[in-house]
Amino acid sequence: MNDYLKIGLITKPQGIKGEVKVQPLTDDPARFLKLKNVIIDGENYRVLSVKVGAEAVIAALSGVNDRNAAELLRGKFMCVKREDAVELKEDTFFIADIIDCALITDAGEKVGKITDVTSARTDIFTVLCEDGKILRFPFLKDLVIRVDVEEKTVTVKKKRLEEVGCYED
Repeated sequence: MNDYLKIGLITKPQGIKGEVKVQPLTDDPARFLKLKNVIIDGENYRVLSVKVGAEAVIAALSGVNDRNAAELLRGKFMCVKREDAVELKEDTFFIADIIDCALITDAGEKVGKITDVTSARTDIFTVLCEDGKILRFPFLKDLVIRVDVEEKTVTVKKKRLEEVGCYED
């Protein structure tokens, strides 16, 4: 398992005082209000202030004092140490723990490996299939039977996957 968890993507500087605009990669953007420290490219930053908006989070970080310094963080991920992460509710998982899980059907067939999860209203899973094709499907309660991050497997209903899955050309 990863030692760090991505919680946001820095999209751009905000203003001239070094604040950054962050796209949250978490179900609860308000969790940013409790942050004390974050890691960006392996470097620790103290969180000085946070404003949570409807679409983004604005954060001020130690050592990022002007727009030029904030610009250098554009496109980088804001991370926290796993031990500092929020406690998960039952039947919820960190995206980092889903990546590289094998996707298996209820018929016992290995479909492929989960390579990405795109956060949206419903998370979209991307799978590199055994035959080299790319499959995408939404994380639906009536599709996913079991997620086992210890065993690194996600089991789905084959028939439902055929209904909602979409292969890339």
